[in-house]
Amino acid sequence: MEIRNIAIIAHVDHGKTTLTDALLRQTGAAGEGVSMDSNALEQERGITIYSKNAAIQYCGTKINIVDTPGHADFGSEVERVLNSIDSVLLVVDAQEGPMPQTRFVLKKSLELGLKPIVVINKIDKPAANPKRCEEQVLELFLELGANDEQANFPIVYSIGRAGIAKLKLSDESKDLTPLLETIIKHVPSASSAELVQKPLRLQPFNLGYDNFMGRLAIGRIYEGTITQGANVFIKKPNGESRAGKITKIFTFNGLERTEISEAVAGDIVLIAGLPDIYIGETVTNDLNAKSLPAIAIDEATISLSFLVNNSPFAGREGKYVTSRQVREYLERELEVNVGLKVDFSQNDNFKVYGRGELHIAILLENMRRAGYEIQVSQPQVIIREIDGVKSEPFEEAIIDAPQEYQGVVIERLGGRAFVLKNLIQKDNLVRLTFEGPTRGLLGYRNQFVIDTRGEGILSSRFIGFKPYVGEIKKRLVGSMISMASGKALGYALWNLQERGTLYIDSNTEVYKGMVIGNTSKGEEMKVNPTKGKQLTNTRSSRNDEAIELIPPFTLTIERGLEIMADDEYLEITPRSVRLRKKSFN
Repeated sequence: MEIRNIAIIAHVDHGKTTLTDALLRQTGAAGEGVSMDSNALEQERGITIYSKNAAIQYCGTKINIVDTPGHADFGSEVERVLNSIDSVLLVVDAQEGPMPQTRFVLKKSLELGLKPIVVINKIDKPAANPKRCEEQVLELFLELGANDEQANFPIVYSIGRAGIAKLKLSDESKDLTPLLETIIKHVPSASSAELVQKPLRLQPFNLGYDNFMGRLAIGRIYEGTITQGANVFIKKPNGESRAGKITKIFTFNGLERTEISEAVAGDIVLIAGLPDIYIGETVTNDLNAKSLPAIAIDEATISLSFLVNNSPFAGREGKYVTSRQVREYLERELEVNVGLKVDFSQNDNFKVYGRGELHIAILLENMRRAGYEIQVSQPQVIIREIDGVKSEPFEEAIIDAPQEYQGVVIERLGGRAFVLKNLIQKDNLVRLTFEGPTRGLLGYRNQFVIDTRGEGILSSRFIGFKPYVGEIKKRLVGSMISMASGKALGYALWNLQERGTLYIDSNTEVYKGMVIGNTSKGEEMKVNPTKGKQLTNTRSSRNDEAIELIPPFTLTIERGLEIMADDEYLEITPRSVRLRKKSFN
């Protein structure tokens, strides 16, 4: 059977997963209501967090599909996948056009010599402009240095949600057959009799974990045949080797994995039995076989401390509260979360390094759902010395917003050491391109939503380390700190809401040192949210006024990581997210 290996890449929310789900349904590989985004967090947020494998059969050909994340924090997942496939479907929203992550994933694809198939999706949107989008994509290809063959890409127009694809906008279509035919025509075959005859060479591009089988490796067989029970050698890129044994082999069939006894060159398989296998290593049955080129993984850009929760409310909600339990969870996470690094040198203070705020927030959300209690420090960017120069991570930020908000956006980001690189105006919308330090973006996203009244779109991508730009004063508000423990009362909060923004509602339990809101004047203020109204015989002008509370700014993990000060911890438990001062005095 012929094999085609493709990855679906796009900016976040441009419709990759919806399109993949439609392909699975049309080919009978999955039923109605089954989605590639099977993780509960992915379904809630509507984004892909983990790259996933699926396979479909069409006209006697097996098509392996890898669905990749669209958010920049999970870029390392995309890079690894691109090393293991033969072509990409670049999905672009017909209304929004190419966005920052589109540029990032396309640049990686072109550098690897891949020839993308462009899918202009969501052509049914009211403001969709497929022809303009097509021109923008071509401009992007040329800007990124695509060769003539790559720039002469095939185009398919689609409505992923309806499961429809067309080769021309004027065509009539009722399914995705035009897209499938394009894949068969333009993606090179991954299998051949010549490759099967060679010694085995397999390279993992992703890791998994199973409670019974231990570490699993998802990899592509470049040459030869792999068989269950075979003795193999695992070679590092530097040439070092060790022995191992394959205990189980799985192939993908739809979204399910099927156990098989052997697999041949060209296929993507999941193998068990190699407990210390790592991404980029070469699995072979010939000790003299050459190692496959190493797979580079982007490094972490932010760090923060994970500590045992020691607040007055510690242990109320969590099942796992000790440093040993937190350590065990992080060790398990390191098995599969390649973008993560953890320093375990201190017993009760684990230094965690990640790719961005969302990357860390997803880790913390998964921990709390698993029953863990933890507190974390304010995220800090990783500072490096490169050629004797103090350097920090830089980001490119692209903002789409109504024209009336461009002034406040430029002013805010200017104060955070960002430089405006480009401005494109179309009707009442502007697209602003900025470059600046990653720490300038930390804590900005919530402010951006407020500044643009929720109408702006902010996307960013890591572009490398550049010289340190000096101090950035970002925090314009102070903390409102509870000086008492008990239940917050509506009357007290009614008086406090004039001073700033509250994070809690009435009847919320608070403790001394807990941050219950912020102050608009920028100074720290100790308050008593448990104070009730004094009852006397004397009537006053405010005696019978109705208490009207403004809905609180409810803390989530991401919001907490953004707004916390450097002398605060974010306390995360299965049911609560609280801000508190490091010291309770």
